[in-house]
Amino acid sequence: MVRVLSNFVSVLSPDGDLIICRLRGRLRRQGAVLAGDKVVYRQVDGDGLVEKVLPRRSRLVRPPVANVDQVVVVFTLREPELNLSLLDRLLVLVAYQRLQALLVLNKVDLLRPDEAESLLGVYRDIGYRALAVSAILGTGLDRLAQELRHRISVFAGASGVGKSRLLSALVPGKELLTGELSPKGGRGRHTTRWVEMILLPDGGMVADAPGFTRLDLDRIPSRSLPDCFPEMAKLAGSCQFNDCLHHHEPGCAIKEAVREGRIARHRYDHYLSFLGEIREFEERRYQ
Repeated sequence: MVRVLSNFVSVLSPDGDLIICRLRGRLRRQGAVLAGDKVVYRQVDGDGLVEKVLPRRSRLVRPPVANVDQVVVVFTLREPELNLSLLDRLLVLVAYQRLQALLVLNKVDLLRPDEAESLLGVYRDIGYRALAVSAILGTGLDRLAQELRHRISVFAGASGVGKSRLLSALVPGKELLTGELSPKGGRGRHTTRWVEMILLPDGGMVADAPGFTRLDLDRIPSRSLPDCFPEMAKLAGSCQFNDCLHHHEPGCAIKEAVREGRIARHRYDHYLSFLGEIREFEERRYQ
């Protein structure tokens, strides 16, 4: 499924054809179909009819897209300046959804080589895949295309980091699979208010959407937050207490790793900030 609009959807067939389909009444009433869904459809009097939505591997709410394999977190060091807290917040949200994250540092044409590698090295050591690219010069785009191949991806990042420019560089002309749809005759104008699935030249799809539009952490239990930091999750079993939240508790392996430089200080500081935010949500919820 590459686009959902009112009672019509566009479906990519196994042969690569785009089929405009109606939704069976039950699916239409339930609003049960998302871009990225795999569906069962059949031809009825020359029109397509979606009869069933197959089980999903994953589901995002904002943006509403199913079966996402990875979130491509795009950021820059300059123009705009890097917001490390936002970067780590996005990574926490991705981890809580149990999706893979791909870090993409764009606009490296504005940087010295050592600037890019210094930061990317921190995240690679944690275990993240991380690339340095330039949408303007084309630097690193072949490697990025390889990382997107045969996957359904969503781009996320702050405004101005170049997500749209990267998509345009990866897909010349940025041709949308969806064509144009309208509730009346299956035709109309393309709009970015809905999620669009873009077919990549080397295979794979990218959801053309605003990305994560909800960035607060209120849905993440405080007990689950440490698992969203891979470098902490690896050491959590070494803490003195099984329920350690790595804050004021004695015998904390995480705090010891921070002191020894095995966990980046900024990552731990962001963890404490996010923990405080989540605890405030929890206190208000149960008052």
